[in-house]
Amino acid sequence: MGTDLIRIGTRGSDLALAQAYETRTRLMTAHGLPKEAFEIEIVSTAGDRIQDRPLAEVGGKGLFTMEIEERLSDGRIDLAVHSAKDMPTELPDGLYLSCFLPREDARDAFIGHSVKNLMDLPRGATVGSSSLRRQALLRRMRPDLNVVLYRGNVPTRLRKLAEGAVDGTMLAMAGLRRLNLADHVTEALSLTAFPPAPGQGAICIESRIGDERIDALLAPIGHAETAAALACERAFLGALDGSCRTPIAGHAHLAGGKLLFAGMILTPDGKDAHEIETDGPLADAARIGRQAGEEIRRRAGTDFFASWS
Repeated sequence: MGTDLIRIGTRGSDLALAQAYETRTRLMTAHGLPKEAFEIEIVSTAGDRIQDRPLAEVGGKGLFTMEIEERLSDGRIDLAVHSAKDMPTELPDGLYLSCFLPREDARDAFIGHSVKNLMDLPRGATVGSSSLRRQALLRRMRPDLNVVLYRGNVPTRLRKLAEGAVDGTMLAMAGLRRLNLADHVTEALSLTAFPPAPGQGAICIESRIGDERIDALLAPIGHAETAAALACERAFLGALDGSCRTPIAGHAHLAGGKLLFAGMILTPDGKDAHEIETDGPLADAARIGRQAGEEIRRRAGTDFFASWS
């Protein structure tokens, strides 16, 4: 691969660093490279700095990627490692998602302070989450709960939970597993009862279009099945304008030689929801997701989106 240093850009949270280290390890193994061939560059993003407001109020998903993408575009870094669910559906000119690592567990986890299961929480109990989707699903399942904004990285949220700031919280199983914190999980929620965010559990790598050196570097570590599932989920998100404030869930997986997709949109209060299930050939992943998004948008009607955007 040559002797040039490979510069990897990432956010600075424990989880983001774990994902960058996993990427580096896979590249080291694939190419027989030493750790010294890589440089991990930590980039502070607006999403990390803003902790007192819902992200949808101040710009949405791009807040976790913009500063990293600026460094990627101007050549200060060679590739960027992201949580796929943080990625906007439209990327800056000249950049693309060039690689997906094998997907981790896509489920959401409930972590209770004094009870193990979400349904066992007493009426009026407080559950914290920073995700519009999780908040809406919580209100749909348990309209009697007090659902509050709960920001911070994974260790911070676990510490605040242990201190009794909330009675429970929701986190991604994948992140907890990558941080070796899965023993905190008191209930893993099923993909059907509590559908995940598009991209949840997947690590994606962003790089420059036409950078043949980096494309060749990444080729051996890409996972085709995850890439197809994410193409479907991101197309679904794109058809629904994934930057808006509508809670959106979507998950695709391979079964019986076909790609199966289930998607959902909800109002933030959880009272109104539309769901869709579809399938098709793996090669048609993006089309499956786009058509599912267009169909669910048609069913919901324009007023559904206008009310919450």
